[in-house]
Amino acid sequence: MKVYILTLFPEMFRPVLESSILKRARERGLIAVTLVNIRDFAHDAHKTVDDYPYGGGPGMVMKPEPVYEAVEWVEKDLGRKPYVILLTPQGQKFTGAVARRLACLRDMTLVAGHYEGFDERIRYLADAEMSIGDYVLTGGELPAMVVLDAVSRFIPGVLGDEESAMEDSFSDGLLEGPQYTRPPEYRGMRVPDVLLTGDHRAVERWRRKASLRRTLERRPDLLKEACLTYEDRRLLEEVMKERQKETQE
Repeated sequence: MKVYILTLFPEMFRPVLESSILKRARERGLIAVTLVNIRDFAHDAHKTVDDYPYGGGPGMVMKPEPVYEAVEWVEKDLGRKPYVILLTPQGQKFTGAVARRLACLRDMTLVAGHYEGFDERIRYLADAEMSIGDYVLTGGELPAMVVLDAVSRFIPGVLGDEESAMEDSFSDGLLEGPQYTRPPEYRGMRVPDVLLTGDHRAVERWRRKASLRRTLERRPDLLKEACLTYEDRRLLEEVMKERQKETQE
């Protein structure tokens, strides 16, 4: 996948791109990331990319010309129209399902805004607008990093274990259940016996039930949208009965 990131602060991305999984993915040619400095497309000697809003109001607004011309540069470099994503608190909620869908694209261009916001005409460039949460950050750089990292996990070959992304929280609409490693007991806290049996079918059932329980306890809203099998519903009934019993004791 080719990824272009349009930003006023390209230096913020370099530590992320040169570390861990993203670094290895780039070295193996699975992801190609190009940082595009929006300021390079400003028209004056001071590289001005923002201005006061018409009608007054606090803060500064990003000008349309540099962003338009930066996207046009990407189109020329890419050789086709890019898929442009605008990072904004007003956008669609970014979820694991959205990340998986974006991983199927040949390319994506992330536009990280700054200051008080975008000139409204910049929105006409976007194929999608994304928000990583109901809060406001100082700029779109951190959301762009989040989107890049989450999407990359679904690109074949990026993760060492191809099944890891499929088992993570939200991959199937549920939270991931508890994980354990050695030692089998630490400070009086034991690993559940079923995980030590070697019975793969029993372990799989325990993990699914634990995932359903954790989702019910922490994010019950996810259960309304999750695609549950008949067996999932049976396990969920068991979990609910167990919790009811626990509250009565």
